[in-house]
Amino acid sequence: MTSGDKLKSRFLRRVEKPVSREELKRLARSCKSAGKRAAPEDRMDIAAALAHAAFLAPDRTAETYDAVSEGWTGNAVKAARIEPFDRAPEPVPPGLWDEYWGIVEDGLAGKLDALAITQRTAALGKYFSDEATARVAEMAHLFEGVSQAAERDMPDLISLSTLAACPQGSLGREFHDLIVDNKFDLEVLDRTEISIHALPQPLDYLNTRMLQAHDLWHITAGYETTALHEIAISAFQMAQFGHNYSAQFLSITAVISALSPPRGYPILMDTVTSAWIHGREAPSMILIPWEEVWDQPVETIRQTYGIRPYERQYPADLIEQSRMLTGGLGMFTAVLHRVFTAVTGSLHPRRA
Repeated sequence: MTSGDKLKSRFLRRVEKPVSREELKRLARSCKSAGKRAAPEDRMDIAAALAHAAFLAPDRTAETYDAVSEGWTGNAVKAARIEPFDRAPEPVPPGLWDEYWGIVEDGLAGKLDALAITQRTAALGKYFSDEATARVAEMAHLFEGVSQAAERDMPDLISLSTLAACPQGSLGREFHDLIVDNKFDLEVLDRTEISIHALPQPLDYLNTRMLQAHDLWHITAGYETTALHEIAISAFQMAQFGHNYSAQFLSITAVISALSPPRGYPILMDTVTSAWIHGREAPSMILIPWEEVWDQPVETIRQTYGIRPYERQYPADLIEQSRMLTGGLGMFTAVLHRVFTAVTGSLHPRRA
């Protein structure tokens, strides 16, 4: 049995069992102190806990990431604790982990582009029973602002012409230029094709709004549209309202990292934990009426809503820069690409 097979078996043994806050903190502290020599078994145990929260006990998302972040950084999150439900984990649907590991293995092999991982991760939703989906919906209400936002009407489509009419220096114009210059789609996926309307409240509203607002959150919260910052903003938006797709996406990233040499692991964990803490300690951005503030500068919006931009620990384009490195950093570059590039850009499939 290869080391990869052993780690996969370890994941499958542990993913269905809840892990205590204290154990999560201990694992994170151990990996933090070991740095680039963090044991793959400890890294896989953390990854299994993240997958447990993403797929089997979504109400444990906040507890899990709060504990991991506290263990990694040494500081408790400065936000009200979000307590999980007093229930057993959801049953594991047949086929879930086979398909999950197919994504992991193809990611490691470099076989996934941005659109493919978006589609395949989103397709894991077919394994959620009605009861599991209802649990995700109920969990979302635990986060600040979600219940209030869900009472609103479903947002209309945003038009490029509306954004183009905004003045230079405004949020709307910056949003317009980001979309056009990078050939992004205004809504990442077609809301009708993926049947968002069929989701229970508040998931219908939350997912519709995030298809529209993902890049607005990039701009307003201070995240760039780079590989590393896609990892970061996934943690941020998960911290804001328990975004379950982001939880699934980050768990896959963590498993890939556990199966890779540990050099890139501190960068991954620094990024995920710092962005999670940023999201937990920030005001609820799901409540911002974007259509009413298009004409305002980003800094004005930040001041109005009390949003501080993300304090990055690494250059935002670290992964992109790594492509130009040679010589002694070659292995490090390869690790970064394996861990990050294979699973980033998933929220930015470009138009053909």
